[in-house]
Amino acid sequence: MEHPFESQELVFKNLIQLGSITEWGKNYKYESIKTFEDFRNRVPVQDYDSIKPWINRMMKGEQNILWPSEIRWFAKSSGTTSDKSKFIPVSQEAMEECHYKGGLDLLSAYCILNEDTKIFNGKGLIIGGSHQINSLNSLSSYGDLSAVLLQNMSFIGQLYRTPQLSIALMDEWENKIEALAQSTLKADVTNIAGVPTWTMILIKRLFELTGKNNLRDIWPNLELYIHGGVSFTPYREQFKSLIKGDGMNFYESYNASEGFFAFQFGKRDEDLVLHLNNGIFYEFIPMSELGKEFPKTILIDEVKPDENYALVISTNSGLWRYMVGDTVKFTSVKPFKIKVTGRVKQFINAFGEEVIAENTDNAIAQACAITGAVVRDYTVAPVYLTYDNRGCHEWLIEFEKEPHNLQVFIEHLDSNLRALNTDYDAKRYRDIALKEPTVHSLPQNTFYNWLKKKGKLGGQHKVPRLNNDRVYVDDILSMVNSVSISS
Repeated sequence: MEHPFESQELVFKNLIQLGSITEWGKNYKYESIKTFEDFRNRVPVQDYDSIKPWINRMMKGEQNILWPSEIRWFAKSSGTTSDKSKFIPVSQEAMEECHYKGGLDLLSAYCILNEDTKIFNGKGLIIGGSHQINSLNSLSSYGDLSAVLLQNMSFIGQLYRTPQLSIALMDEWENKIEALAQSTLKADVTNIAGVPTWTMILIKRLFELTGKNNLRDIWPNLELYIHGGVSFTPYREQFKSLIKGDGMNFYESYNASEGFFAFQFGKRDEDLVLHLNNGIFYEFIPMSELGKEFPKTILIDEVKPDENYALVISTNSGLWRYMVGDTVKFTSVKPFKIKVTGRVKQFINAFGEEVIAENTDNAIAQACAITGAVVRDYTVAPVYLTYDNRGCHEWLIEFEKEPHNLQVFIEHLDSNLRALNTDYDAKRYRDIALKEPTVHSLPQNTFYNWLKKKGKLGGQHKVPRLNNDRVYVDDILSMVNSVSISS
């Protein structure tokens, strides 16, 4: 936080030096790279498809391809936006210097700001993914990032977590939730880490087993929930109703398969401190450059607050100028703090409205606050303009608690989104281009059943918030309609 530029310069030099002896480094002549300009001019920005052939070789057992130390682990990353899985290499250096260090720094910051904490008197519950053996060769293994980290966690770390590893690494999620609930009922859980959606499903099962309606009646010493993976904004009020009482803290971490990027520093400051000395070198693509064949990137000394950037990283696992797919906005440059604003491919710009997930998350949270509704999950897609009909945004919302009047909720949702996004507001002016949103209140467990149908249950899989096409919205509506007809 105090020496950001020096930290990034050291990371850059170390990565280039180690990368120079790899096949990738020799291909791009890393030995003659002296400055960032050399690096930027020589190595193109990558996405997964462009770097995939190199990773496939590593998964077959070849070494010193992208990174000099042995790569034996791969984090399987797959979202609903793609039916294909990505396999991200995870080196020993990345585990220790990035992922574990990021988690320890988050806990250190928490302990500094909460001197009376008793977090280490009990157990930490990590709601992670599944682990499988990669069948390509006997030396390579893969699983969700959380499973890879659990599998390689130190003996001391294992002492402070629950449940037993065999349950934590189960890959059938319905049975896993039941096993998690049964095995932790009597545990002294002081902290939880997990994606909000799956954490909520576990809490509900615990309530069914105990007859309780407050998680702290089951785990009285619970004081910290570390969340990540999706925006917490639509879930915040739900969690406050599930975990009641003073002294509960909600902290966010930005930990992806590619690296541990940032974490919350302070209970009342929800912005995330960018982790600048953990083996990751950061670049940022301004939105005006996005989509170009050779987008120009900038470094942290050039970023401006309140502007969206696509995140590009080079890592100590051998990802070089790799575009993660997330967009971030800096809320501070002293120190460098960010908010994750969405996904590069998850936005709606069907009418020039340029709506991002940060807009919709905040609009739906404000509409809930006004109407008393509680939203479990949602997705949005455009209804495109035709010669005879104006366009609109079509929302599929699964409510935990429905508003008394859905039309009033829609009106507040629309007005809040107009206040947050001037481009959307301009297109909504007098309904000229966009008419009022269409909102469908979905039956309970619709998104869960849809993910299950697609074989995407688990901590790494999420409902896509925003899409420029109607593939997912039409698929979900078709599923709901088929269930209604059959019943």
